Amino acid sequence: MASEHLIGLISDTHGLLRPDVHDALAGVELILHAGDVGGEDILHELRTIAPTFAVRGNTDEPAPWLEAEIVREIGGLTIHVSHGHEVGRLTPERLLARYTQDILVYGHTHKPLVLQWEGRTVVNPGAAGQRRFDLMPSVARLRIAAGAAQVEFVELGGSD
Repeated sequence: MASEHLIGLISDTHGLLRPDVHDALAGVELILHAGDVGGEDILHELRTIAPTFAVRGNTDEPAPWLEAEIVREIGGLTIHVSHGHEVGRLTPERLLARYTQDILVYGHTHKPLVLQWEGRTVVNPGAAGQRRFDLMPSVARLRIAAGAAQVEFVELGGSD
């Protein structure tokens, strides 16, 4: 039987890591942060859950612990992580046109989204930091099994 992989997706923490992120991402083998981290201490805390890698968002200062993009192969699928602002007016279609990987993870808009298109998946885990735009803070759990990707969103509570 093929192995199953569970990856935590988070974005737009903007310096705030809600305590319930620990429960929301419990059991993941890897965390990918799609930018607007808001400080290296956020990544240190996430690493208490699982190994964590992050890209630089438009509000992050350049830092050696933030990558321009992340490209990984997991469970036979390729994953690309960027903040998304680099494509200009951000739409899933623009990301699909620019990147060739099977799973495209982005942030920036703060809006949770999953789009399946011709065997590819585009996902925004939503914003995990301060509540903005009347959107509930959230993260996502990406399950890769048998060459397929499934995304589950987990809303985060707590006071702002």
